[in-house]
Amino acid sequence: MPAMRVLGIESSCDETGVALYDTERGLLGHAVHSQVDMHQAYGGVVPELASRDHIRRLAPLLRRVLADSGLNLEDVDAVAYTAGPGLAGALLVGASFAAALALARGIPALPVHHLEGHLLSPLLSRDPPNFPFVALLVSGGHTQLMHVTGVGAYQLLGESLDDAAGEAFDKTAKLLDLGYPGGPALAQLAETGTPGRYKLPRPMLHSGDLDFSFSGLKTAVLTLVRTHPLDAPGRADLAAEFQEAVTEVLVAKSLAAVRQCGMQRLVVAGGVGANRRLRQRLNEAAATVGVRVFYPELELCTDNGAMIAFCGAQRLLAGAQPDSGGGFAVRPRWPLQELLPVG
Repeated sequence: MPAMRVLGIESSCDETGVALYDTERGLLGHAVHSQVDMHQAYGGVVPELASRDHIRRLAPLLRRVLADSGLNLEDVDAVAYTAGPGLAGALLVGASFAAALALARGIPALPVHHLEGHLLSPLLSRDPPNFPFVALLVSGGHTQLMHVTGVGAYQLLGESLDDAAGEAFDKTAKLLDLGYPGGPALAQLAETGTPGRYKLPRPMLHSGDLDFSFSGLKTAVLTLVRTHPLDAPGRADLAAEFQEAVTEVLVAKSLAAVRQCGMQRLVVAGGVGANRRLRQRLNEAAATVGVRVFYPELELCTDNGAMIAFCGAQRLLAGAQPDSGGGFAVRPRWPLQELLPVG
C-alpha cells in the first residue's frame, strides 16, 4: 500500500488536538490546546464550555499543523476522529469538523476509539514495543488491563469496578483542596510528603483477579480528612500515602497480568501513565522479573491528535473500511472490548 497521510482530530473532553501522520515518515506535526485555565474557575470540566472551545480551536490548530508539516489540506489522504468515549457535545464538534473536511476533500473519514488511541500511542515513541504485549490503560475514567496481540485484537483482562485510578486521584485532590486539575496537583504534593504516616488500604491487592477498585480508597481519605486536622505537612504525607496505595495496586496487578499471559512486554498508556512515581515503581518491579515497560512520550500521555491520527492510520493499513459518505456518529459510552476487529 502506498504511503498515506492521515489527519487526526481529538475533542473528547478538555483538550483539542490535531495531528498529521505519514505511514512512511511518521508523525509530521501535532498541536494540542488545553482548556485547563478555562475550567479552573469551575473546579472541573463544564461540558458546554468545552464544546464551544473546541469549535474555536480546531481550525487554527489545523492551520498550525499543516504549516509545521510544510503541507496543505490537498496532501491529506484520510481523516481520523475520536468518536468516543467522551463528552457527547465535544465529540460531535470534532466528528462534524472531520466529516466536513473529508467531504470537502473527497477523502475517507474514520471513527477512532479514544482508548485505542491511548493504547497504541507507545508505538509512536522512539523505542516502540512489538506485538504482543500486556497494556495498562490508565486514562481518566478508565483503568484496564488488556492482552494485545495486534491492531484491533484486544482481550480485556481486568478493569476498575467503580472509580478508576484517575478519578480517585482527582476526587482525593478535591478532598485536599488542591483545585483543578487535581491529579497532577496531588502527584506534585506527594513528592514533598512521606508515605506511612497515615495508613490507607490497598484495594483488591490480594483479590486473586485483575480487577481494580479505588472508591474505597477515596472514602478512606475522606474519613482521615474529617477526623484528623491536617496541616501542610500532613496533607503532603497523606497525598504521598495515597499515591503509594494506588501505584502499589497498579504495579502488582500489571505484573500479575504479564505473568498470566506469559509476556515480557508491558505497555502503559493514558494520563496517569505520566505519573513519575508509577513509572519508577513499575520500572523497578519489572526489572526484577525481566519485563520491559514501554510508555508514550510524556507529551502524548494526555489527550492528543497524534494518537488518533496514528490509530486511524494503523486501522487503515490493517484493512479497516472508512466512511466515505459524509455521515458521522459518536458514542459517548463505548467499551473498548466492543471494538470490532479490523479487516
